[in-house]
Amino acid sequence: MSGANQSSAAFCAELVRSHDFDRYAATLFVPADKRRALLALYAFNTEISRVRELVKQPLPGEIRLQWWTDMLVGVGHGEVDQNPVAAELLLAIRTHDLPVDRLSKLIDVHMFDLYNDPMPDLALLESHFRDTLGTLLFASAKILGDGSEASAHIAEHAGLAQGVARIIARLPYDTMRRQLFIPQDMLLQNGSSADQMFAGKMTPGIRATLDRLISGAQEQLATAQGMLADVSQAARAAFLPMALVKHDLAQMARPDHDPFELHIRSRLRTLWTLWRASRSV
Repeated sequence: MSGANQSSAAFCAELVRSHDFDRYAATLFVPADKRRALLALYAFNTEISRVRELVKQPLPGEIRLQWWTDMLVGVGHGEVDQNPVAAELLLAIRTHDLPVDRLSKLIDVHMFDLYNDPMPDLALLESHFRDTLGTLLFASAKILGDGSEASAHIAEHAGLAQGVARIIARLPYDTMRRQLFIPQDMLLQNGSSADQMFAGKMTPGIRATLDRLISGAQEQLATAQGMLADVSQAARAAFLPMALVKHDLAQMARPDHDPFELHIRSRLRTLWTLWRASRSV
């Protein structure tokens, strides 16, 4: 690689390591020649996912996201090549024929994050996970050599499970800024509400809602794990994060688990869990 290319690749690696350690750690268990493209993909996701945290109003966030959409379709504004994440992502897209339409959809879906509108129902939440986390898992499998329909199906199921674990883990952050991804219809069905969630205190209705989400996520995860034999050996490493999801969901399902308290999995636990999972793929 040239000096500029090395610098861009190193920038992406550090961005992911700092802001998305789970995915960074997972790249340590894939062939070295695939890590650069994976880190470019994950750096792109980090940039998109962090927009809400970097802006104070929705409009600047929409402008940022639109820049990435324009970049993907080839009408980027400004010096696209001077953006290390954009440059690395475009290289990964060209090298591995990544689905630009799905990456563009991922950006569009994250527009929802810029506002404090409640997630209305489970169907929309699942669609959100399919178009974001499911897309990332499928693109990861494609980088590792398997863009088959089987990989797409596993990515969808695993993405749904990963999404539930993520929104529950983020409850302390999201409720503090009065943003809620827990489906509003499920809360109402269980006699709860968004206001009770924002209060940050466990109620029977909140517990029932979270238990239902966790149970459904565990079923989705089991389905994905049961399908792993349908994808190539090399591509199975794309789904190593499922081991982390399994661990987190088990913790969240415990009766004494308080989702309104911050629970941070140690980096040592993350690496240990991924290492053990890598031994069985």
